[in-house]
Amino acid sequence: MTPVHTQARRAFMKNMAAAAAAASLPAISFAQNTAATEHKFAPQAGTWRSFEVTTRVNILKPQGVTRLWLPMPSVNTDWQQSLGSSFSSNGKTQITSDGRYGAQMLYVEFAENEAKPVVELTSKVRTQNRSVDWAHPHAASEDQAALNYWTQPTHLLPTDGIVRQTALQAIRGARTDVEKAQKLYDWVVVNTFREPKVQGCGEGEIQTMLETGNLGGKCADLNALFVGLCRSVGLPARDVYGLRLAPSAFGYKQLGGNSASLQGAQHCRAEVYLKQYGWVAMDPADVTKVMRQETPEWIKSSNHALVAPVNKALFGSWEGNWMAYNTAHDVTLPHSTGPRLGFLMYPVAENAAGRLDSYAPDDFKYQISARDITA
Repeated sequence: MTPVHTQARRAFMKNMAAAAAAASLPAISFAQNTAATEHKFAPQAGTWRSFEVTTRVNILKPQGVTRLWLPMPSVNTDWQQSLGSSFSSNGKTQITSDGRYGAQMLYVEFAENEAKPVVELTSKVRTQNRSVDWAHPHAASEDQAALNYWTQPTHLLPTDGIVRQTALQAIRGARTDVEKAQKLYDWVVVNTFREPKVQGCGEGEIQTMLETGNLGGKCADLNALFVGLCRSVGLPARDVYGLRLAPSAFGYKQLGGNSASLQGAQHCRAEVYLKQYGWVAMDPADVTKVMRQETPEWIKSSNHALVAPVNKALFGSWEGNWMAYNTAHDVTLPHSTGPRLGFLMYPVAENAAGRLDSYAPDDFKYQISARDITA
């Protein structure tokens, strides 16, 4: 995250904290119309889908040498398989990684005299719904050194001070790691809120959120807060950065993407490691998104008929209409002259004038689309 973004984020958080204190939530008349309606959101693993995801970038106003980094899907698990990528460009191309987390990316360098820099990257992935069977625990095994790695602090995820104090208060009375994770998940859902005015997916500066008392943000803020709280009490956890690819099969418009145009469809999720279940899917941020944006009015309660199925399912499940790029924090871009990133989920470009704004796809022109190629 750049110093400018950090300063802007802190100023925004402080202003929003004051506004949040002064404003009251709107009344929920929608609840009266939906209280008797049965809503379903219960992703179950078992059916794979294949997608072809295309990112096209045009640099409209090149200045000097232009450098570009595009995230590529580099996660291979029992819920996603990365099937390779192809690309074309009038620049010099190289597949590289961040060198620490294994986050793959396409690096493109355009010559100073290239008037119309362009690149197109196409990646293929297989995805499926993900769910945990809470009724059948098993002896999960992963190297302890690897697990310790996912409890360490990062630049944006400190694990001491106010972060640890908050987590310890939240998990009071919990004895098992499942109970601790549930209490932290519930704490995030109850105490934070989706703030649509935040740029992109947010920055994930969780200490500032807690210190200012402004707990509004988007997925990279709220899921990062969950991850940081987990790490601070010894639960291995990580953010998973990716992209929504298709509409939700359960009818929730906020939990899917428009495959033809995926600008703004970036979404990060979270995982926590539980001793008797292994790595488990989590997404408290999407619960708050449904509460804030699924209906015209802000739903206050996670027990609301529309929200409750999502709140229950996203503790342990997520839908396979989404593709993971990586789990990388504190990303150093190869060949970059700019500051490191908190995470790599958007196209990134730099030229002689500095780093372009990844959150402005119409100015830093890029388009992302997905095509279901399952058949």
